Amino acid sequence: MTRAHADPVPARVVSINLCTDQLAMMLAAPGQLVSVSRLAADPHSSAMAREARAFPANQGRAEEVYLLRPDLVLAGAYSDPATVGMLRRIGLRVEQFDTARSLDDTRARIAQMAGVLGREAAGRALIARFDARLAALRRQGPSHSAALYHPNGYSLGGGTLADDILRAAGFDNIARDLGLRGGGTLALERLVMAAPELLIRAEPLPGASRSEAVMAHPALERLSAGTAGLRITSPDWICGTPHVLGAVETLVRAREGLE
Repeated sequence: MTRAHADPVPARVVSINLCTDQLAMMLAAPGQLVSVSRLAADPHSSAMAREARAFPANQGRAEEVYLLRPDLVLAGAYSDPATVGMLRRIGLRVEQFDTARSLDDTRARIAQMAGVLGREAAGRALIARFDARLAALRRQGPSHSAALYHPNGYSLGGGTLADDILRAAGFDNIARDLGLRGGGTLALERLVMAAPELLIRAEPLPGASRSEAVMAHPALERLSAGTAGLRITSPDWICGTPHVLGAVETLVRAREGLE
């Protein structure tokens, strides 16, 4: 694990992406990280919402980032291209991080962050802890079936971090088995016919939305009545950070309940 392009160790780092926010908070030296995105303090999105409140929040706009005088800006692969392009044109160094689509990608993102921050030793230690905990949690043997089902019938299939989390805990992902790649809509009829042993649904958010109507469909309610159920919050599932192991641990407990 070496620093990208032998760049100097940055002294003032600004993150404008939810996932880089969390990796930076875990790895930055004291005083090195000077701002994180506003989403970092949102408990519905961030696994480190409490820690994020210790940092000034930014809205991810080029003008405010520039005024923070960073020598490194951390962004995601899908951060606003106009913002990233403007920051680079005015001479700021921007490092972009791809979305983690597996637990191996999570390990790679940790290493990448450690490299750009000049915190290689801290990165190696964090990866070692990640690997040790994952090895202790990983389940082998006969798999159980599980399905993620969210508002609008949204699910996550093969090639996603969620799919790898399910497999680590010893579950076959119904959406993947039905041919879904990435995220997308899973027809309720197909879900009911597949009859997963574990149905994983998101905790409802405050307020109401028409997208949530399917979650109260009688067919889904009947499926839920005869199936083990798990309500989850999103933060441990969104970003490739060591917090994904919290999702694996929750699933391992659910698997033990099935057995």
